[in-house]
Amino acid sequence: MHASTITRGRQATEHKSAPAPAASAAHRLADGLRAHRDGHVVHGVKTLIAALITWGIAAGWSPGGHPYLAVATALVMANASTVYQSVTKAVQNVGGRVAGLILALTTARLLGPTAAAVTVIVVIAVLAGPRRTTDDRLQIASTAVIALAATASDPVGGLVAPVLETLVGAAVGIAVNALVLPPLYLEESDSAVRDLARAVGTLLHEMGSGLAGRRLTDEAHAWLHQARSLEKRLTHAQERVQQADESLRWNTRCVTHGRCGGVTYREAFRTLRGVSIQVRGIARTLADNAHDDHVDHHLGHQFLERYAETLQLAGSAVQVFAAPRTLEDASGAAPRERLRGAIERALDWHDTMTDLIGRGTLTKPGAWHVYGSLMTDLERLLADLDHAHAH
Repeated sequence: MHASTITRGRQATEHKSAPAPAASAAHRLADGLRAHRDGHVVHGVKTLIAALITWGIAAGWSPGGHPYLAVATALVMANASTVYQSVTKAVQNVGGRVAGLILALTTARLLGPTAAAVTVIVVIAVLAGPRRTTDDRLQIASTAVIALAATASDPVGGLVAPVLETLVGAAVGIAVNALVLPPLYLEESDSAVRDLARAVGTLLHEMGSGLAGRRLTDEAHAWLHQARSLEKRLTHAQERVQQADESLRWNTRCVTHGRCGGVTYREAFRTLRGVSIQVRGIARTLADNAHDDHVDHHLGHQFLERYAETLQLAGSAVQVFAAPRTLEDASGAAPRERLRGAIERALDWHDTMTDLIGRGTLTKPGAWHVYGSLMTDLERLLADLDHAHAH
């Protein structure tokens, strides 16, 4: 079957199914809004639970019966983005407050609650050490300044009570965050990886269709621009996958249900990152070749037709990453089977092209470096897809 026939058939199919992407986008938007609303409800419930428990524990012994510091600390910990972050933030928060209170106690004893004491606190906090972040230094300084008056009038009580309140608030906040619907970000990871797969697969299809339609000169730079813009999607997907991985650490949902292992699409992202690098290399080589003034460097039509077909098959294989795991096509084939079939067809075309180049059928003397670059990138792209399927 000729590449042009395949292209016309696919274009007709795309026109018939044009409303589908819009409907899919609308469903994704609705799901996103629903997820945000549900997330706000969960945060509100956790915030209320953490505040009430902390107030009940600390109100009896806190100064004046108002444990505001304990409640404030609990709210921060209960609303941390992950259980792991709630623990690490608690350690930093408690450490910063203790350091600030000790600094306030020391300066109050030496200088009293004066402007000189405030100056010393600010200078020491700024010079607290190169490893401390700006937020840590500001927390130490603000805690010390606020506690300066309390430590001056009651040094021991002014130091012990805030520390105990911070510890209680941190403990309650961590417990609430870990036990009351601890946050998971698996859907966000899933969505980001699927969007990346759609973008990469679509670009491969567009390059394949463009080469088959002899539109290399007209569209090569647009392909390169699209390939370069994949970097933003890669960064977004990487952040979402890392967040999902972190949300699994110490998460009680995983302990009680045992269903969180290997579901963050980390391996799929790694594959797509490698594929994206190869796609960018292919787009760059095609753009350079499209405007090369040396006629003997131009690629032959026979090579471009075969290469176009391979890119389209690779695009189909990449887009399988964007398909839901339970989705089956009209033939009943599962995504894994479709991926295997697309890779095998692409590898067949690759072997054919390699053989033709080896026999000298497709070569021009000055275009060897272009053929080599395109074939190397395609070889690596297919190897990444094949590795992903094997695992």
